[in-house]
Amino acid sequence: MPGPLPGAPAVPDFAAELNDEQLAAVQTHARHALVIAGAGSGKTRTLTYRVAWLLSQGVPGWRVLLLTFTNKAAREMLERVGSLIGPESGSIWGGTFHSIANRILRRHAEMLGYRQGFTILDSDDQRALMRRLVKLHAGKQSKANPFPKPEVLLSLLSLAVNTGRTWEETLAADYPQLCKHEETIGQIYADYARRKVETNAMDFDDLLVNMVRLLSEHEEVRLHLQERFLHVLVDEYQDTNVLQERMISLLCGGSRTHLMVVGDDAQSIYSWRGARVDHIFDFSRRYPDAEVFKIETNYRSVPAILEISNAAIAQNERQFLKVLRPVRAANKWMPAVVPAPDNRTEAQFVARRIDELMGQGIPGKDIAVLYRAHFHSLDVQMELTRCHIPFRITSGLRFFEQAHVKDVVAYLRLLSNPRDEMAFRRIAATFPRVGEVSAGKMWQGWLAACEARLQSAPEVPLRGYEELMRGVSVPALARPNWQSFLATMEALRPEEGVELTPAEMVRLVQKELDAWFRSAYDNYDERWEDIEQLSRTLADMPSLEDFLSQVALLSEADREVEPDDDCVTLSTIHQAKGLEWKVVFVIFLGEGMFPHYRVINAGDARELEEETRLFYVAVTRAQDQLYLTYPRYNGHSYDSMYCPPSRFLTSLPQGLFEVWSE
Repeated sequence: MPGPLPGAPAVPDFAAELNDEQLAAVQTHARHALVIAGAGSGKTRTLTYRVAWLLSQGVPGWRVLLLTFTNKAAREMLERVGSLIGPESGSIWGGTFHSIANRILRRHAEMLGYRQGFTILDSDDQRALMRRLVKLHAGKQSKANPFPKPEVLLSLLSLAVNTGRTWEETLAADYPQLCKHEETIGQIYADYARRKVETNAMDFDDLLVNMVRLLSEHEEVRLHLQERFLHVLVDEYQDTNVLQERMISLLCGGSRTHLMVVGDDAQSIYSWRGARVDHIFDFSRRYPDAEVFKIETNYRSVPAILEISNAAIAQNERQFLKVLRPVRAANKWMPAVVPAPDNRTEAQFVARRIDELMGQGIPGKDIAVLYRAHFHSLDVQMELTRCHIPFRITSGLRFFEQAHVKDVVAYLRLLSNPRDEMAFRRIAATFPRVGEVSAGKMWQGWLAACEARLQSAPEVPLRGYEELMRGVSVPALARPNWQSFLATMEALRPEEGVELTPAEMVRLVQKELDAWFRSAYDNYDERWEDIEQLSRTLADMPSLEDFLSQVALLSEADREVEPDDDCVTLSTIHQAKGLEWKVVFVIFLGEGMFPHYRVINAGDARELEEETRLFYVAVTRAQDQLYLTYPRYNGHSYDSMYCPPSRFLTSLPQGLFEVWSE
C-alpha cells in the first residue's frame, strides 16, 4: 500500500482516538475483512476511521467505494471523513446501493436496452402505472372476489425481487389469499415490465436488478469497475439481500480489490424484507483468506443492561460468539421485569412510570416504548393521551390514523351520526368502481333518506336501512357491496332492547370488510391483528360514544404535537434499530406476542433465532434504565387471552433483574 501523499493534511492519531479492537480493524492490510461490531461499540466510528486511514495511506478517494443502507449514513460518514482527513474525501464514491447503482447505470444503461436519461419511477408513478394496468386487465370485480389494489401488487413484486424468488413463489408463500388471481396478475406484471422499458423508465428495484445484469452480462464494465475500486467497504452487512450481495461480489471479483464488511449478526432482523443473515455467517467460507475482527467494547449501556443483553443473545446457537463489555460504570437502577394483570394495567404502569421519570427531570425525548407489533402500542397510546403526556410514533401512524382502522371506525361513526359525510364517503370508497362523483350522489340519497326519517322520529334510533334506502342510486357494480353494507348497519343496530358492545360492533364490521382488507392492503395478517386488538381493548368500553370520544382525543393529541416538542418515542423494534434512549420500556413480552405465535407454531429454529435477535436489539437500545413488561391477560372479560411470560424473560438468569409488582 503506498505511503501518504506529499503535502497531505495532518491525519488523526488513530491509536489515541480508537480502542485496540477498533484500531486493529481500521489498520488491517487483509484483502478481505469481516468486522463484527456489537451494539453500541462504535461501528460507524470504525468504518469512518477506516476510510480516513486508507486516504492517509495514499489511497486516492476515487478508488474507495462506500456502500450504505441510507443516504443519511453515507452523508454523515463522508462528512466525518472530511473533517478528519481534508478535501481528498470529496472524491470518494459513497452512497446507498441504489444510488451507486443509479450512478453507474447512467453511464451504461444503453447496454441493457435503455436509452440515455432514463427516468426513475417514484412510488406515485408506480401506483399510477399499475392502476392503469389493473383497470385494463382485471375486468369486473365482485364483492366476494375483489381484485388486489395496485399497492398490494407492487409490494408483492418488490418482495419477490428482494428475496430472490419468482413472483409466483412469493404469491404462494406470502399472499395465498390472492392465488385465485394468479393468471391476471401475471399478465399485469408482464405488461408492467414491458411498459417500463418502452417509456425508458426504471423503478427503485430495477436499479439493483439492472446493476447486477450489467455486471454479469458485460465483462468490460465489470473489469473496469473492479480495476477502479481498490477498496470496497460495506455498512450493515447483515442486512444485505441477494441482489446487494451479488452486486458486492461482482464488484470485488478482481485480483486487487480489498473488501471490508461491517455488521453484527446479532442485529439481523429484516429477513421479512429480504435480508439474509447467512451472508455474514458465510463470509469466511466465500473468502477463505478473510480476517475476522470483533469489537465488543460497549459505550452505550450500563453493566446491568449489558448483562441482560448478553444473556438474551446467548440463547442462539448460530452466532459469532461475543460478550459486550461496558465502559460505563454501574448506576442504581437494576433492569425491571413488570408483570401486569392485563394490557390496560400494563399501559397504566408505563404511563405512570414515564410521568414519574419526567417529573425527576428526564426529558421525554430520552424515553422510548418499544414493541414487536404496532398494535401492541394501542393501550399505551390511549393511556399517554389520558395522562397528557406528549408522544411521537416513529414506527408509522398513530393507531387510529391507520387506513384499515379508519375503515372500521367509519362504520361506527356513521352508526352514531348518520349525517357524518366523511365516514359515509370512506365506506363508499371500499365499493368497486365508486369514485368521487358516484360517492357524492350516493351520499345525497343517503342524507335525504336519513333526514326524512330523523325528522319524523328524532328520538328513535335509525333502523330498517334496506327499506329506508330503497331510492338511493347506486352503480351496478357496487350494488352487492351496498346491500351488504346496509345489512351490516342493520346488524349493528339490532331490534329495540338489544344493544351491542363496541367490541361486538367491531367484530361485525371486521367480518364485513374482510374481503376489502385482503384486496386493498399489504400485510393482511398484521392488519387483521390490529382489529383483533382493537376489539379486545374495547371489551370494557361502556358505550360507542365513549369509544368515539377516545378516538377523537387521540387524533387531536396528534395534531397538538409540534416537531420540536419534548415527546416520548413509541416505536416498533425494527424501526428503533440504530437508535438509543436513556430509558427504554419493552412491552407486551408475552409468549405468543413476542416471540410471535406464528413463529412458535412454524417451529422454524431460524425464525425463532431472529425473534431472539429482535429482543436483543430492543434491550440494547437502553442506556440507563430498562423495563420489560407483559400483561398476564390481553383483553377484558369474555374476550381476554391468557399470556404467559415470554421465553425471553423466563430464560434470563435470576439476579439480573428485579421483579416489580403492578
